[in-house]
Amino acid sequence: MRVAIGSDHAGFELKEILRAELAALGDDVADYGTDSTESCDYPDIAVPLARAVAAGEHDFGILICSNGVGPSIVANKLHGVRAAVCHDTFSARRAREHTDVNVLCMGAWAIGRGAASDVMLAFRGASFEGGRHERRLNKVKAIDDEARAGSGAGA
Repeated sequence: MRVAIGSDHAGFELKEILRAELAALGDDVADYGTDSTESCDYPDIAVPLARAVAAGEHDFGILICSNGVGPSIVANKLHGVRAAVCHDTFSARRAREHTDVNVLCMGAWAIGRGAASDVMLAFRGASFEGGRHERRLNKVKAIDDEARAGSGAGA
Protein backbone atom coordinates (compact mmCIF):
# COMPACT_ATOMS: atom_id res chain seq x y z
CA MET A 1 0.00 0.00 0.00
CA ARG A 2 1.01 3.62 -0.49
CA VAL A 3 0.64 5.42 2.82
CA ALA A 4 1.25 9.04 3.78
CA ILE A 5 2.10 9.75 7.41
CA GLY A 6 2.71 12.96 9.27
CA SER A 7 2.65 14.51 12.70
CA ASP A 8 3.37 17.62 14.65
CA HIS A 9 5.90 17.59 17.49
CA ALA A 10 3.45 15.99 19.94
CA GLY A 11 2.90 13.04 17.62
CA PHE A 12 6.47 12.65 16.37
CA GLU A 13 7.46 9.62 18.46
CA LEU A 14 4.25 7.71 17.67
CA LYS A 15 4.58 8.62 13.98
CA GLU A 16 8.05 7.10 13.91
CA ILE A 17 6.79 3.87 15.47
CA LEU A 18 3.85 3.54 13.08
CA ARG A 19 5.99 4.49 10.06
CA ALA A 20 8.39 1.66 10.90
CA GLU A 21 5.51 -0.80 11.37
CA LEU A 22 4.03 0.12 7.98
CA ALA A 23 7.42 -0.22 6.29
CA ALA A 24 7.87 -3.64 7.90
CA LEU A 25 4.56 -4.67 6.32
CA GLY A 26 6.02 -3.74 2.93
CA ASP A 27 4.08 -0.51 2.50
CA ASP A 28 5.51 2.42 0.58
CA VAL A 29 5.46 5.09 3.30
CA ALA A 30 5.85 8.79 2.53
CA ASP A 31 6.77 10.83 5.60
CA TYR A 32 5.36 14.37 5.55
CA GLY A 33 7.12 15.34 8.77
CA THR A 34 7.85 16.58 11.26
CA ASP A 35 11.30 15.22 11.93
CA SER A 36 11.69 16.07 15.62
CA THR A 37 9.91 16.98 18.84
CA GLU A 38 10.65 20.67 18.22
CA SER A 39 7.43 22.68 18.22
CA CYS A 40 5.71 23.04 14.85
CA ASP A 41 2.21 23.75 13.53
CA TYR A 42 0.00 20.81 12.49
CA PRO A 43 -1.55 22.64 9.47
CA ASP A 44 1.92 22.75 7.88
CA ILE A 45 1.96 18.93 7.94
CA ALA A 46 -1.74 18.19 7.40
CA VAL A 47 -2.29 20.29 4.26
CA PRO A 48 0.39 18.74 2.00
CA LEU A 49 -0.46 15.24 3.23
CA ALA A 50 -4.20 15.73 2.66
CA ARG A 51 -3.63 17.24 -0.79
CA ALA A 52 -1.52 14.25 -1.79
CA VAL A 53 -4.14 11.77 -0.52
CA ALA A 54 -6.91 13.65 -2.36
CA ALA A 55 -4.81 13.60 -5.54
CA GLY A 56 -4.55 9.80 -5.33
CA GLU A 57 -0.82 9.74 -4.60
CA HIS A 58 -1.44 7.55 -1.54
CA ASP A 59 -4.02 4.91 -0.64
CA PHE A 60 -4.58 6.67 2.68
CA GLY A 61 -2.96 8.99 5.16
CA ILE A 62 -2.30 9.09 8.89
CA LEU A 63 -2.00 12.31 10.88
CA ILE A 64 -0.95 12.44 14.53
CA CYS A 65 -0.87 15.27 17.07
CA SER A 66 -1.63 15.35 20.79
CA ASN A 67 -5.35 14.57 20.39
CA GLY A 68 -5.91 14.13 16.63
CA VAL A 69 -8.56 16.84 16.33
CA GLY A 70 -6.62 19.74 14.80
CA PRO A 71 -5.21 17.79 11.85
CA SER A 72 -8.64 16.23 11.29
CA ILE A 73 -10.24 19.66 11.00
CA VAL A 74 -7.52 20.87 8.63
CA ALA A 75 -7.58 17.76 6.43
CA ASN A 76 -11.36 17.91 6.13
CA LYS A 77 -11.10 21.42 4.67
CA LEU A 78 -9.59 19.93 1.50
CA HIS A 79 -11.82 18.69 -1.29
CA GLY A 80 -11.80 14.91 -1.57
CA VAL A 81 -10.53 14.25 1.93
CA ARG A 82 -12.52 12.44 4.58
CA ALA A 83 -10.56 12.47 7.82
CA ALA A 84 -11.65 10.95 11.13
CA VAL A 85 -10.22 10.76 14.62
CA CYS A 86 -10.20 7.13 15.74
CA HIS A 87 -8.82 5.73 18.97
CA ASP A 88 -10.36 2.24 18.82
CA THR A 89 -10.40 -0.52 16.22
CA PHE A 90 -14.18 -0.53 15.79
CA SER A 91 -14.25 3.16 14.83
CA ALA A 92 -11.24 2.78 12.56
CA ARG A 93 -12.75 -0.16 10.65
CA ARG A 94 -16.19 1.44 10.48
CA ALA A 95 -14.73 4.76 9.27
CA ARG A 96 -13.27 2.96 6.24
CA GLU A 97 -16.13 0.53 5.64
CA HIS A 98 -19.07 2.92 5.95
CA THR A 99 -17.66 6.39 5.29
CA ASP A 100 -14.68 5.69 3.00
CA VAL A 101 -12.39 7.70 5.27
CA ASN A 102 -9.02 8.25 3.64
CA VAL A 103 -7.11 9.99 6.47
CA LEU A 104 -6.85 8.45 9.92
CA CYS A 105 -6.14 10.93 12.72
CA MET A 106 -4.93 9.94 16.16
CA GLY A 107 -3.81 11.66 19.33
CA ALA A 108 -0.51 10.46 20.71
CA TRP A 109 -1.51 11.69 24.18
CA ALA A 110 -4.89 9.97 23.92
CA ILE A 111 -3.80 6.49 22.86
CA GLY A 112 -1.04 4.09 23.82
CA ARG A 113 1.50 2.63 21.42
CA GLY A 114 -0.10 -0.82 21.25
CA ALA A 115 -3.61 0.52 20.77
CA ALA A 116 -2.39 2.96 18.10
CA SER A 117 -0.82 0.09 16.20
CA ASP A 118 -4.04 -1.94 16.44
CA VAL A 119 -6.11 1.04 15.26
CA MET A 120 -3.77 1.64 12.34
CA LEU A 121 -3.90 -2.02 11.31
CA ALA A 122 -7.71 -2.10 11.57
CA PHE A 123 -7.94 1.02 9.39
CA ARG A 124 -5.36 -0.32 6.91
CA GLY A 125 -7.14 -3.66 6.61
CA ALA A 126 -10.62 -2.29 6.01
CA SER A 127 -12.13 -1.01 2.78
CA PHE A 128 -15.27 0.81 1.72
CA GLU A 129 -18.26 -1.56 1.53
CA GLY A 130 -20.29 0.51 -0.91
CA GLY A 131 -23.91 -0.62 -1.10
CA ARG A 132 -26.23 1.35 1.14
CA HIS A 133 -23.27 3.48 2.26
CA GLU A 134 -22.69 4.73 -1.29
CA ARG A 135 -25.93 6.70 -1.21
CA ARG A 136 -24.88 8.46 1.99
CA LEU A 137 -21.36 9.13 0.78
CA ASN A 138 -22.74 10.62 -2.44
CA LYS A 139 -24.71 13.08 -0.31
CA VAL A 140 -21.54 14.01 1.58
CA LYS A 141 -19.70 14.49 -1.71
CA ALA A 142 -22.53 16.72 -3.01
CA ILE A 143 -22.26 18.90 0.10
CA ASP A 144 -18.49 19.09 -0.37
CA ASP A 145 -18.91 20.00 -4.06
CA GLU A 146 -21.53 22.65 -3.25
CA ALA A 147 -19.36 24.23 -0.57
CA ARG A 148 -16.36 24.22 -2.86
CA ALA A 149 -18.29 25.80 -5.76
CA GLY A 150 -19.94 28.40 -3.56
CA SER A 151 -16.95 29.62 -1.62
CA GLY A 152 -13.87 28.54 -3.50
CA ALA A 153 -12.79 26.70 -0.33
CA GLY A 154 -10.95 23.42 -0.38
CA ALA A 155 -8.80 24.27 -3.35
